[in-house]
Amino acid sequence: KCYQTKRSQKKDTNRANIIGLISFDGSVLYLSVHEDTVIRLHCCAVEVFFGCAFIAFGPSFALFVFTIAKDPLRVIILIAGAFFWLLSLLLSSLVWFIAIKASNSQDLTLQRGLLIFGVFFSVLLQEVFRFAYYRLLRKATEGLAAISDDDGSAISVRQMAYVAGLGFGIMSGAFSMINILSDSLGPGTVGIFGDSQYYFITAALMTLALTLLHTFWGVVFFEGCEKSRWWVIAAVVSLHLLVAGLSLLNPLYEGSLPPVYVITLATGVWAFFSSGGSLHSLSALCTRRKAEGESS
Repeated sequence: KCYQTKRSQKKDTNRANIIGLISFDGSVLYLSVHEDTVIRLHCCAVEVFFGCAFIAFGPSFALFVFTIAKDPLRVIILIAGAFFWLLSLLLSSLVWFIAIKASNSQDLTLQRGLLIFGVFFSVLLQEVFRFAYYRLLRKATEGLAAISDDDGSAISVRQMAYVAGLGFGIMSGAFSMINILSDSLGPGTVGIFGDSQYYFITAALMTLALTLLHTFWGVVFFEGCEKSRWWVIAAVVSLHLLVAGLSLLNPLYEGSLPPVYVITLATGVWAFFSSGGSLHSLSALCTRRKAEGESS
């Protein structure tokens, strides 16, 4: 967000003598509104960049550091999961590129329809690759046990589901946000021509939600595959399609962001119980933490 810091009277032929000229000097924007008036604005580009980056990737980075980074086997599974998501992106991008080149670029209605098709096709392809990754991990369980530090049983399916889902989410978030973060450094100011000023913050919040959703979907999806509950798999695919459809409502952010976070919260609760959690275990954890706090 830019804010006005100074209104100066100056006759600068490069800025003030052309009405309506907008120019940039580092992180400062000069807006000429009259022949002898220049409004000087500071563009908080660096603050926006780091703020949005921490919102979008802070929770996933914390999950990686505290639950994955110390275990080489989990790191391998996470990287492989990210690679599978990249494969799905490559194939869906190829299909969308061919469709765009084969269509009439002047037909705006057709182009919007192709955009919607590309979004939903990409979602379906991601879920296909999620299932393929699950099958690969199941077949490689014995091999994973051989390279694991633990001489006993290999990593559990629930742990693999969590790590694989986080790999999908981190890579999805990176591709969703990297160009937006680059643009946030300027030059330019979102909303100066009447558009919404909340583009960067809403994009960061949407990326955060999708990263968490991929993690939750991974847990629920793998559990459904393990127990042959195909309705669970169908529910995950349907929720993914719904979230993708809600994103098409932007820039109507009040119509897309709140429902996405409701879905994120509900899916998080579902993933908690699917991974073996219960109200009793949650209560026991809170009681233990309270006891540890009192003892310290």
